[in-house]
Amino acid sequence: MGLEIERAAGIRLYGSRGESYIDLVSGVSVSNVGHAHPDVVEAIKNQAAHYSHLMVYGEFIQAPQVAYAAFLCAQLPPSLQNVYFVNSGSEAIEAALKLAKRVTGRREVVSFRNAYHGSTHGALSVMGDESFKQSFRPLLPDIKQLKFNDIDALCHITSRTAAVMVEPVQAEAGVVVPHIGYLEALRARCTETGALLIFDEVQTGFGRIGTLFAFQKYGVIPDILCLAKALGGGMPLGAIVADPVLMSAWQSNPVLGHITTFGGHPVCCAAGLAALQTILARNLPESVEEKGARFRSQLADHPAIKEIRSAGLLLACELGNEEQAKSFIRIAMEEGIVSDRFLFCASAFRISPPLIITLEEVEEACGQIVKALNRL
Repeated sequence: MGLEIERAAGIRLYGSRGESYIDLVSGVSVSNVGHAHPDVVEAIKNQAAHYSHLMVYGEFIQAPQVAYAAFLCAQLPPSLQNVYFVNSGSEAIEAALKLAKRVTGRREVVSFRNAYHGSTHGALSVMGDESFKQSFRPLLPDIKQLKFNDIDALCHITSRTAAVMVEPVQAEAGVVVPHIGYLEALRARCTETGALLIFDEVQTGFGRIGTLFAFQKYGVIPDILCLAKALGGGMPLGAIVADPVLMSAWQSNPVLGHITTFGGHPVCCAAGLAALQTILARNLPESVEEKGARFRSQLADHPAIKEIRSAGLLLACELGNEEQAKSFIRIAMEEGIVSDRFLFCASAFRISPPLIITLEEVEEACGQIVKALNRL
C-alpha cells in the first residue's frame, strides 16, 4: 500500500502529512479494541516498568501470563482450560500439529482448500492454496485436503488421521461461512475416528463474528483452539488452548515437548488481558452483528458489488473482478479508507474494522466506500 502512518487512534490511522484514514483492516483482525486504547497502553507501560522478558516461557512464574491464562479460561468451556502461549498464529498452528501427533501417535493431518494457517513450514503444509507452496516443497507428508462445507468428503477422515485443522469461518477464502450442520458433522466424524479437531480462530476470535469465539456461535467445541492476532491487543502473541490431559503430553517423550523463548511475553500478556477485559466490559461482541448488518444494508445495492459475504464484522465485498478490486483498494485510500484484499479471493475487498466502531462511523465509512465505488 505504501502508506506511512505516523500515529493511530481508535478506528483511524494518520499519515505523515496529516491525512486521516478509517481503518477497515484492523491489522488483519488484530486491533479489535482499536488503536492506542488507553487501557491497553497503560497496561503495556505498567508491565514494562516492572519487567519485560525474564526467562524461557514456563521456567519462571510470571504474573501477567498466569492472570491472562486464568481470565481467558474463565470464558471457555471445561474441556478448554489449559493455555500454552507462543508468539504468533503460525506458531500456534505448529504447536497444535505437534500436540495432535504426540497425543494420537498418528501422522496424517486433514485440512481444507482455500484455508490459511500461516507461513511457517508446518502451517504452510496445511494451507489450502498450492501457489503458496510450490517454491517450498517438499513440505510435511501425509496432508490430506478436503473441500470446506462438503459433508460427503468427511469420510476421508479415518482412524489414520491425527487431526483436522479448520477455520470455522474461512477468512482468506473471502469469508466462507459453514453450512448449517457442517461443523457438527465434522465434530462427530472426528469423535468417531479419534482424530483431534483443531479450530484455527486466529482471525475469528475475540468478538470478530459476534460471539467471543466462533465455536460458541456454532455450538461446536474443538479439542484444540488456536489463537493469535487480537489475543495480544495489538502486541505479538499466540496460544493454543486444550484440555490439561492433552497438554500434559508435552511433559514426556521428550520432557521438553514444546519450548519457546518469548512465548507469553509479559508485556504482550498484559496488553492482551487489558484488551480482552475491554471487549467484555463493553460487550463488544453483542454489537457486532448490528454493525455488520449496517455495512451490508448500506452497500449491498451498489451496482459494483455483486455479493457481500459476512460473519459479524468480517465482510467480503465481491466485485467479481480482480482488477476492479485492486483499483478499489487504491481509490479507497484516496477517499480516506484503508481496505485490503483476501489472499484466496482476489475479486473481493475486506471490511474488518475495530469492533469499537460506532454505527455513525459505519455510516461515515460506507459513504466513503460508495464514493470510491462510484469512481471505478
